[in-house]
Amino acid sequence: MTVTSDFGIRASVRSTKALDLSTAADPLDFVRGVHLESGTGAGKADLVFHDRRTLAASADETLDLAGVLTDAYGAAITFARIKFIAISAASGNTNNVVVGANGSNDWVGLLNAAGTLTLRPGATFAAMAGSTDATGMAVAAGTEDLLKVANSGSGTSVTYDIVIVGASA
Repeated sequence: MTVTSDFGIRASVRSTKALDLSTAADPLDFVRGVHLESGTGAGKADLVFHDRRTLAASADETLDLAGVLTDAYGAAITFARIKFIAISAASGNTNNVVVGANGSNDWVGLLNAAGTLTLRPGATFAAMAGSTDATGMAVAAGTEDLLKVANSGSGTSVTYDIVIVGASA
């Protein structure tokens, strides 16, 4: 399987302020992007996981990044390094989606062991390693490979999309 990837983030903002005889403007164009070729090492990735998932009210799940997830073709994948991760809470959710703090064998490549990220309905979070970064966000099978995702409340389910791109070595 060959994997090529392009990730990016862009913020284009223009703020203005009326002055006595003119209007001052502060244009901001913040752009960051990464292109990865197929393989392992710096500037490369060879594994992809993506899914739309639903959690019942007050439920949580633990995603094992090393050996349990499957790719689009049904093959088990074991990440050694994550180069890109994006998690997006559905806008129709009532509750938040909470990511992190599994309690044991936490994947600490993004958040420390006790850290969490709260995604309100419609929110998206993404992190990417640089194109020259061979390590990315490391995964250690059996010790630092579990990513918890939880529904923050009772009463309704939550849906979220997740995309992970990384390397097997």
